Amino acid sequence: MTTDTAAPGLLTEEHVPAAHHAGAPGFLTPYAPRIVGVGTAAAGTVYSQPDVLDAFGITDPKIRSVFLNSAIDTRHLTVPDPGEDGVRVPEPQGDLLDKHKRLTIEMGTEALRACLKRAGAELSDLRHLCCVTTTGFLTPGLSARLIRELGIDRHCSRSDIVGMGCNAGLNALNVVSGWSAAHPGELAVVLCAEACSAAYAFDSTMRTAVVNSLFGDGAGAVALMSGPDDGPPGAVEGPHVLKFASCIIPEALDAMRYDWDRDLDRFSFFLDPQVPYVVGAHAEIVIDRLLTGTGLRRSDIKHWLVHSGGKKVIDSVIVNLGLTRHDLRHTVGVLRDYGNVSSGSFLFSYERLLDEHVTRPGEYGVLMTMGPGSTIETALVQW
Repeated sequence: MTTDTAAPGLLTEEHVPAAHHAGAPGFLTPYAPRIVGVGTAAAGTVYSQPDVLDAFGITDPKIRSVFLNSAIDTRHLTVPDPGEDGVRVPEPQGDLLDKHKRLTIEMGTEALRACLKRAGAELSDLRHLCCVTTTGFLTPGLSARLIRELGIDRHCSRSDIVGMGCNAGLNALNVVSGWSAAHPGELAVVLCAEACSAAYAFDSTMRTAVVNSLFGDGAGAVALMSGPDDGPPGAVEGPHVLKFASCIIPEALDAMRYDWDRDLDRFSFFLDPQVPYVVGAHAEIVIDRLLTGTGLRRSDIKHWLVHSGGKKVIDSVIVNLGLTRHDLRHTVGVLRDYGNVSSGSFLFSYERLLDEHVTRPGEYGVLMTMGPGSTIETALVQW
């Protein structure tokens, strides 16, 4: 099952002004949203994988091997302090929800401010705020809480995407790109804030080990604006967002989930060991869908920004799309330094690409995320 959307009023190449051409086939709409800023943040203590194993007294060789062969060096985590006996007691669900609220506001504020700074904008310029999170539940949502905490204009429109998982950053970008195209000249931000430490379950099972070896706390924000000016003065030279394509794999609906664990009496993540191979097997399908009608081939894509879902996920995408590790160097680097920070992972990769100063006008990029559903989300962008 697939869906795809293009920026409103998508034009074919023959309708595009010459200024938009850069050798490869090109297309833009008059109001195709442009990425004008990005910012990231991470909270808590930096732990190496051996640090986590030692902190929780994990000695099982099989479980230790999951941590030590994860291609992750460090992650940001906020875990309970040890008691007088040196043992860290798992937090009850209520405390985890409080942690989720505190960390997402803390990290979200930092990432939002960094994003606006890159965009050459102020909080007062913000007209739409979309917040994405899976690691806890808030009503009112994170968007309302940030508007109050930061003194953002009460007339700023807002939306919250909750519970969609690691793919949700691109789901939000798709929706907010539509808002941006309908409101030229107005600034919108997608903020992904994930307190994965608030979704951990500490026990001796392999199910828990797979999750606890992978996720870290982090937030990423991306700013969009459409219209003739393409952003505030001083905004980063980011790409236009051209098109989206999705692919849901219904037969793998339960392969990634966050649900109630009756044994632990709390919510917990579950990741099927076959997930990387399922995702990889469908990556080519959705990329072909994304490029259909554009005149582009996979070899025309200069920049690949893929969700840092895990070592096996990255390897599977590389193999199935015929990419190189250099193509996914940012994805690999983010996994190494932060682990999987869920919905905001691809924004950490985009920030690293931006800091390299290697993009050139006319070049194309693909953003790809994957998560529960099982779902693959993609976007086509052009500098």
